[in-house]
Amino acid sequence: MRYAETGYNLEIDLSQGSIDKVETDPLETQLYLGGNGISAKLLFDRVPPGTDPFSPDNLLIFSNGLLNGTPVPGANRVAVNTIAPVNGLMGHSLMGGMFGAELKLAGWDRIVLRGKAPDLVYIAIHNDKVEIRDATHLRGKGMYDTQRLIKEELKDNRAWVAAIGPAGENRSYLASIDCGNSSAARTVGPVMGDKRVKAIAVRGTKDIHIAHPAELWDMASRLRKELDANPNVGDWMAVDEDDSFHHNNFSWGNARIRRKTFWSSTLEERWRNLKYDHMSRQTGCWNCPKACHNVIQWPNRRRFSYKCYGKDTYHMASFQELDFTYEILGVAQDLGLDSYSTPQTIAFALELLEHGILTEKDFPGMPSDMRGRFYHLIHKMAFREDIGDLLADGVSKAAERIGRGAEKFDHNTVKKFEQLPIKLGKLNPAYFLMIATGEDMAITQIEGSFPQDPITDPELKEEFIRKWVAVPDKKFAEWFRQWVKRDQLPDEAMVAIVDWNECMHYLDDSLGFCGFVSSFRGQFGGTTGYHVWNMPQVVTHATGWEFDKDRLWACFQRNRNLIRALNNRLGLRRSWERPPEDHWAVRNEAYEQLLLTKYYDFKGWTFDGIPTKETLAKLSLGYVAEDLIKRGVLTGNEVTALNDPRARKDKQ
Repeated sequence: MRYAETGYNLEIDLSQGSIDKVETDPLETQLYLGGNGISAKLLFDRVPPGTDPFSPDNLLIFSNGLLNGTPVPGANRVAVNTIAPVNGLMGHSLMGGMFGAELKLAGWDRIVLRGKAPDLVYIAIHNDKVEIRDATHLRGKGMYDTQRLIKEELKDNRAWVAAIGPAGENRSYLASIDCGNSSAARTVGPVMGDKRVKAIAVRGTKDIHIAHPAELWDMASRLRKELDANPNVGDWMAVDEDDSFHHNNFSWGNARIRRKTFWSSTLEERWRNLKYDHMSRQTGCWNCPKACHNVIQWPNRRRFSYKCYGKDTYHMASFQELDFTYEILGVAQDLGLDSYSTPQTIAFALELLEHGILTEKDFPGMPSDMRGRFYHLIHKMAFREDIGDLLADGVSKAAERIGRGAEKFDHNTVKKFEQLPIKLGKLNPAYFLMIATGEDMAITQIEGSFPQDPITDPELKEEFIRKWVAVPDKKFAEWFRQWVKRDQLPDEAMVAIVDWNECMHYLDDSLGFCGFVSSFRGQFGGTTGYHVWNMPQVVTHATGWEFDKDRLWACFQRNRNLIRALNNRLGLRRSWERPPEDHWAVRNEAYEQLLLTKYYDFKGWTFDGIPTKETLAKLSLGYVAEDLIKRGVLTGNEVTALNDPRARKDKQ
């Protein structure tokens, strides 16, 4: 009997119309856990390098975290993975809500889609009954109507429907997959549209077997109470109306302009009333005590929900106020557009218009007022009409296609992904490494374990350290104790901090934990819900396999190196690993490159950022090393970065 997982993948070949129930290998679960770890294994094994992301040979994978659907609170994330059209690397997005648990209860650990349907379809899953159904009548419909109509057709209002809107159908690189306002953003939406899958509806009524049910229930019950009472976990933006941090410190428009004194107590009170006068309720994801989704009923709009910084993106990009976000956000979500990249891309286009790189002729029929322009462009982008066909590719691709100097206005992307609009004065070494070397979409998928700033008050600092149960090694507490200025820690500390941050996110993404109760919240208050000391106990009780911190950490290292090797095989090299040139006002190229070399060396990678044969072999990834050698990515004789002759200049 399999515990915590079902032991089965749902494999669908859309070109052939075939549906297969495929038993999986439990050894792979012990090595990669679930989520993005198993997805990376599938992509490495089955999608050859050089495969066009819009080829039928590309895979689109909905992979449950190992603990999804179990009593473990806060475990509900589905990793949605593919080869991403925007940059040709592994695309990794996460979807919370209820879809993952429902899929597990239907008897499936993951869905693997390959091929391409002859015309628009949706997939209906009810336990073992799986159908590929015609969806041509849903063409062009928004996500809300799509979800409603499918539930009506299935006569099951308890089904959960993950759908794309017009943006996904038209292969906009900004397209999301939405399930009850929990979205898998970018990378995966256009691939789902290319495969002509409008939606996946799932309903499950099966049991999930637990190895040690009594022990897990006791632990989960305690953890649920702790999470509920802990003010340092969950999305603080759902309940705290002081959002001065983002508005005063993040950049507005096309990530150009800081408004350092924008926030005021009067504004905060006005926006608080605006929110609570229009909020229906607050909701949360499967089996989580934190209600992080604010559900808004705006006049003459459909109800929608938001969480985190998605509340700010539209009004900050357009120099408006919160009421504009409440007006437009639900409309953009229904079209299937991501709320981080879409506003930035519009602001980028309007800046090109302002500087004469684009002209009014490029925007036929566009209104003159700012709000009207945003409404006009989200529709053009969703349907790839006129200038929207260019902008639907996102900032980097659009800049390449437009030319004429547009590239210099692309100053907020890394690996072609739009980043949070953070512009700082001075280099932050740890954040340089995270932003440069991260292989997810944004810094929020990397940071979180170590605080962003030191605590200057000695008593407060010691109190923080006393409560910091998540620390995997006492050296982190000692570094924090000695820390005075943000940019001043030993390089070895900066590198190790980044490694710890990565560890927590990679474990979350394979086990199914939401970062708001785990990886992302450790930097705030030091009392995160999950960490490397209690995660092994949870996994052991759920699966019956004995895990400790070291074994779990090895799973992180294996997944991190597998994904890195997959991306190396797809072309990722050192030259890709750069933050935007104006991310810091003062740049120190020599020091940045030295940091990068030290990070690569710490990870057991070459000077070009590729895991060595020895590193891969130690992690039971010998088959990966053999493949990289066969393809000429490695010779097999490489040394780690600091031992490379090219590093000598960096050492000086």
